[in-house]
Amino acid sequence: MHMADALLSPAVGGTMWAATAGLTVYASRKIKKDLHDRSVPLMGVMGAFIFAAQMINFTIPGTGSSGHLGGGIILAILLGPHASFITMASILTVQSLFFADGGLLALGCNIFNLGFFPSFIVYPFIYRKLTNPDSSTGRVFFSAILSSVIALQLGAFSVVLQTAASGISQLPLKSFLLMMQPIHLAIGLVEGIVSALLVLFVLKARPEILGAHLVSRREPMPLRRIILIFLIAAGVVGGVVSWYASDNPDGLEWALYRVTGQEELESPEKGVHTALETFQEKTAFMPDYQFREKTDGVALTGKAGTSASGFIGGGIILFLVVLSGILVKVFRKKRNDRDPAPDQGW
Repeated sequence: MHMADALLSPAVGGTMWAATAGLTVYASRKIKKDLHDRSVPLMGVMGAFIFAAQMINFTIPGTGSSGHLGGGIILAILLGPHASFITMASILTVQSLFFADGGLLALGCNIFNLGFFPSFIVYPFIYRKLTNPDSSTGRVFFSAILSSVIALQLGAFSVVLQTAASGISQLPLKSFLLMMQPIHLAIGLVEGIVSALLVLFVLKARPEILGAHLVSRREPMPLRRIILIFLIAAGVVGGVVSWYASDNPDGLEWALYRVTGQEELESPEKGVHTALETFQEKTAFMPDYQFREKTDGVALTGKAGTSASGFIGGGIILFLVVLSGILVKVFRKKRNDRDPAPDQGW
């Protein structure tokens, strides 16, 4: 559901950039207060894992379409709303800048659609309302599925509204909406099941990560082991499983084709669209998750290029998120040293 620039006007794209920037500042300030030592490595590893998971398109039977995990609900449940939004913003920025997955003008929309709704709407007002620290596994499972479906429905609806507000694609609002919502309902169900299984794994292994206080006969799994499991999973998913991603168009491309007969629309040839497209061509060293073709040597393509993309992209996100977490902790320590709390005896 990564929007392309061709769907957006500069006014709508710029407005969503501003909204996303404001949310990023807000989330960053909240993280400065709430960030725990365990959160930093978990944020980085989960970012790498979701990046890898988004590389895998799964076929939606009987439709000729495919979908991939958004990952917003997984991140929100495991990391909390503010850390999950920052992590999702990091994932989508890396995808756009280095892999040309989603337009630069559309980056604000993509972060908003895939990050804001799961983190700040669905997680606090639906998932948290349906669950509590003593919820049964069945209730947690159902809540994760329902939350994933609703988050993706809100994101898909937002894509339609942003496209209609832009008015440059001339897509009929009603027809586009009737294609987008049902296909993303199917995608959301698959994502929901995957999300629910991952949440149950963490619930059994380390329930306090989810704020649960379950009585278990087993010793809780060490956090470093959980982090290692997700790190290995990110490498396997991005490096190997991604070879078998579906070639069918994703839900957005499928909806565009059903309405217009084209999976991709052409961007305006002049102005902001062209400038940003030119800039993205320079920054994206692995467009479409493959190395650029070389004239003086052999480039990694096919499965090798896909695997390299998974490892490199995941590594970049892991580095950026962990670095951001370290900087937040440093700035917070400096602030505390400068303005010590009264209960410290000052």
